[in-house]
Amino acid sequence: MSDTIHTLSTMGMTPKRQIQSWIDGLTSLCGYFDVDPLEASSLEGRIDYTTVSRLKLCQIEVSQHRIAHTLARAKGNEHPYIKIHFQTYGVSYFEQEGRHIEINPGDIIAYDVSCPHSIISPAFTRHDVVIVPKALLRDRGFPSQRMPAYKLTAKTGTGRIAHDFVHATFDEAAKLSANSAVGVADSLIDLLLLPLREADTMFDRVGPEATYVRAQFFIREHLRDPDLCIDQISAELGCSKRYLHMLFSERGTTVSDYIWQARLQNCRQELEAHAGKTITDVAFSWGFSSSSHFSRVFRKYFGVVPSSIHKAQQGAASSGEH
Repeated sequence: MSDTIHTLSTMGMTPKRQIQSWIDGLTSLCGYFDVDPLEASSLEGRIDYTTVSRLKLCQIEVSQHRIAHTLARAKGNEHPYIKIHFQTYGVSYFEQEGRHIEINPGDIIAYDVSCPHSIISPAFTRHDVVIVPKALLRDRGFPSQRMPAYKLTAKTGTGRIAHDFVHATFDEAAKLSANSAVGVADSLIDLLLLPLREADTMFDRVGPEATYVRAQFFIREHLRDPDLCIDQISAELGCSKRYLHMLFSERGTTVSDYIWQARLQNCRQELEAHAGKTITDVAFSWGFSSSSHFSRVFRKYFGVVPSSIHKAQQGAASSGEH
């Protein structure tokens, strides 16, 4: 028979024991992580998990927290996994190698667990996770060594089919014979690879849609660079500035507006998630060079001043201490 469903819960534990229990649970699944409850008085969480052949399937729900695999702990063979994360409730913020990705319900993020990264969940979240040994992807010809993070969707297409199959596999895991588990795991890996291969192929295509996707990717990778401009982007993509202007114009925006809006969105996320940082620190870290200019464009875009969000977050953090 395949593995049964195992459960880890932090309910009823002391706060210190909750954190250690969560660290131990994550370590047993895919390696050591630092865990921070983000100034909350407790870490309420539950992991239901099982194995199907060499795959680990998890259903996780947890209160606000941050997990991090830090550079100091990064060892080449300690986390030899690719993690496929399906967000089902709440919002999380993923960071790896300078990329900041917002994960909403219906989103998938696939990433290399061995590379330093962090995930911040400012409030309660639920997600389904498939942990895949890199070797299984290499066997199928997918380049998994230092794989960049991919943000995909489970709302439509191959991502939705893959997520449905993950649910069915989890529900039926305990009923599978050893031989059936191997077959189901192989089928699941092939399904999970479909949206990954589509995303990977997009970067090798030519044509306006592929160029626009590559431009978005380059911009997101370099948002913190205050000198990011259309000259850099066109040089990287090997196309003219006029062509880039046309691609963004066809989608109702400009290159400059896209860059500033992306920066503003990341600034707001950081102000909401990190009460200890000043507004100026956040603005400058995302490529703004003037705090007064930042406040003006922030208010124009969101309809509120950044200080109101910052004060609200500081108030929430202070109330959590009492």
